[in-house]
Amino acid sequence: MGSLREGAIELVRILRARGRSAYWVGGCVRDLEMGREPHDYDIVTDARPEEVAARFPGALLVGAQFGVVIVSHEGHRYEVSTFRSEGPYLDGRRPSHVEFTDARSDVLRRDFTINGLLHNPLSGETLDHVGGRDDIAARRVRTIGDPEQRFAEDRLRMLRAIRLAAELEFEVEPATFAAIRAQAGGITQVSAERIREELVRLLVSPGRGRGLRLLRESGLLAVVLPEVDAMAGVPQPPEFHPEGDVFTHTLLALERLQVLHPILAVATLLHDAGKPPTMTRTDRIRFNGHDEVGAALAEAICRRLRFSGQETARITALVRDHLRVKDLPKMRPAKAARFLLQEDALDHLELHRADCLASHGDLSVHQWAVAAREALLAETPAPARLLTGDDLIAMGYPPGPRFAEILDAVLDAQLEGQLRTPDDARAFVARTYGGAEGSAAESGKPHRRGDRRE
Repeated sequence: MGSLREGAIELVRILRARGRSAYWVGGCVRDLEMGREPHDYDIVTDARPEEVAARFPGALLVGAQFGVVIVSHEGHRYEVSTFRSEGPYLDGRRPSHVEFTDARSDVLRRDFTINGLLHNPLSGETLDHVGGRDDIAARRVRTIGDPEQRFAEDRLRMLRAIRLAAELEFEVEPATFAAIRAQAGGITQVSAERIREELVRLLVSPGRGRGLRLLRESGLLAVVLPEVDAMAGVPQPPEFHPEGDVFTHTLLALERLQVLHPILAVATLLHDAGKPPTMTRTDRIRFNGHDEVGAALAEAICRRLRFSGQETARITALVRDHLRVKDLPKMRPAKAARFLLQEDALDHLELHRADCLASHGDLSVHQWAVAAREALLAETPAPARLLTGDDLIAMGYPPGPRFAEILDAVLDAQLEGQLRTPDDARAFVARTYGGAEGSAAESGKPHRRGDRRE
């Protein structure tokens, strides 16, 4: 199998050998101009979709009405589109019709000048009909043509402009930014899935902190994530948060992340979402219960943005438990061990590290937790659970949210050496939580071994 780049060259060669015009277009050309290695290659041609599909067996006519064909070649996938111009956008998402046309007209209907370059990899020639090279040199995101019209055509372009500025560490050209501010409310016409994709890409980009500031300044943040926009201006106790308000703290925490993946980035963005609605002033500024309130908000936001159930659960857990790391040294050893050996423990520790660096800067608990986890892993692998949810059902317990608490209590006792076999665990559950038919199982309230709250 050849490289992604070699395959993209070969596709242009094949199309041109048939007498067709063909170029690389979009982000791949921009990246090459910037000396970066492209992650994908899009190709544009005067060949009609049916001709492209006939030439490349197995091609997918995913958007034939818009001139778009997905071609698989040498183990890689490429988007090949036909030169086109577009009719009016009536819904802020897609054109009413398209007409197949020439290369220059195709470029003029695109979004930003830096994405409007055409490159012939066979000759090395690059065509620039829109001043894209100048904008790359100036590190500037600017629409092709009238920004008001470009954003009215596809409202997602407003988010994309901010995301590109964050990703490339560019500025947004003033007229382009003014048009975003004027039309920010229109982003509601865009599907949640498309909004989520742009937000996630922004959150894992090099300029994510600055990108979020631009989102807020543009008015987009208040529409897309009002819970995050509400953090701005919310004060914090200066003895713990000398950096400033909740919004400033959140941006700093994002910027301090050393591990970057969507789940952790979104959780970091939302970890203090519960502070604005819980702020009180007593002896000092307090945010009692902001972790639980924030978890509920995070879950609602994830569902609104159509994250998967698994992604939503992981993000919500990180927000709910983001204060627990600081208490690890004070926990019972078994409870601390269970936390440190859980599947997403490293994400919890990284969020805590970024949270500390964005505020008081004390990493002593983080360092303790990392060392404790390494010691636990060196001693012995995490033990297999003695009981599962299926075992509890087999014992006659009705499924419900209490299952997690029962299973965690079993694991705590197992780690403390109290339980060694599944039979021990079953007896422990019956003794501690009552019989399956008893009031404890029906009400979901366990008979505790004593008050052991942390």
